[in-house]
Amino acid sequence: MTETPAADPTMEAIGQAVMRGQNGDTASARAELLDLWARIGVTGDPLHRCTLAHSLADLYDDAAEALAWDVRALDAADAATDERVQAHHAGLQLAGFYPSLHLNLADDYRRLGSFAAAQAHIDAAEQAAPALPEGPYGDLIRGAVKEVAAAVAEKDTAPRVSAPGSG
Repeated sequence: MTETPAADPTMEAIGQAVMRGQNGDTASARAELLDLWARIGVTGDPLHRCTLAHSLADLYDDAAEALAWDVRALDAADAATDERVQAHHAGLQLAGFYPSLHLNLADDYRRLGSFAAAQAHIDAAEQAAPALPEGPYGDLIRGAVKEVAAAVAEKDTAPRVSAPGSG
């Protein structure tokens, strides 16, 4: 018999705020996530911090603000464990987080014109890419890594039309 993990109210609240942001209510979503961040704290559950910061970064048009949250997301992922991630969802692997985390950092640095830092994170995303699952999500991230890598090579700082939050 497979045991279903207990509901995680914080992850549910993060998910609800993310949905609001995806539906166009970015100000409300941002405020909600910032409130959750204050409650979680900088030493709170790394899965909560990683998920929240990674999602919150997408709600900022300003690359510097997005960068600050994407750095927090990567730091939190580095503090997380596979056991914690799998307690939330049995199929998740922490290694699968890194391609997207590094992709977002690369895109932030690229938008800020810091192309060496952007390239370092593209390299890290490419190294981590084998951990991505097959299917739509993995394809999306692999495609975005190629897109950002091309923009870095062209020294293009324009926001990507396909980036989260740009729709």
